[in-house]
Amino acid sequence: MEYSVFDIIKALSAIVALIIAIIGHEIMHGKVAWYYGDDTALNAGRLSLNPIVHIDIIGTIVLPLILFISNMPFLFGWAKPVPINVKKVVKNGGYNAAIAVSIAGIAYNFTIAIASSIILSFLDKPDSLLGAIPYMVLVQLIIYNTVLGIFNLWPIPQFDGSHILRYLFIKFGLDKAALLMQKAEPYGMIIVVIILATPAGVVLFEPVRFLLNNWLLIN
Repeated sequence: MEYSVFDIIKALSAIVALIIAIIGHEIMHGKVAWYYGDDTALNAGRLSLNPIVHIDIIGTIVLPLILFISNMPFLFGWAKPVPINVKKVVKNGGYNAAIAVSIAGIAYNFTIAIASSIILSFLDKPDSLLGAIPYMVLVQLIIYNTVLGIFNLWPIPQFDGSHILRYLFIKFGLDKAALLMQKAEPYGMIIVVIILATPAGVVLFEPVRFLLNNWLLIN
């Protein structure tokens, strides 16, 4: 299969956008945890902007590569989770602080998506390959940050939505429900694969399509 220069620019823009989305997502978890007195991520060197320290072989390299080779409409992946000492966060700020740490990555993704959309609205459609680079990067930033933001809102084990829900359960004394969610953690990736491979994936990504259609139509 031959790729045009535009295809190459689009692919590189997607890779850059995905890296910004997933690495920034993890750094923000660590930043908010640091605000609440947990320096675990800082001491581990995980608040760095150096992408190498955040690479997860499967989530950052293998899965996006498979999706790209398979000619999927967009890539998907994750960075290595930033280490958080939840006990220290809860001790300093209660379970609201733990919820804030979990929400931080999602808030980052939506902020980047909205900011990219605003910037894009002021740009003219590119009339050259050079002009297409920043335009395409902004489009991809909207796509990947929206995908990650929405996906992490779902209460799927190992993802932020499940952490938020578990801390809410604990906060309101629903310990059995919280324990059940904790026990489901090891099966998170299996659940994700099942969702993506079945019609459930269509339902999961419908909010993504809705937001993308509205944001990109504005521009």
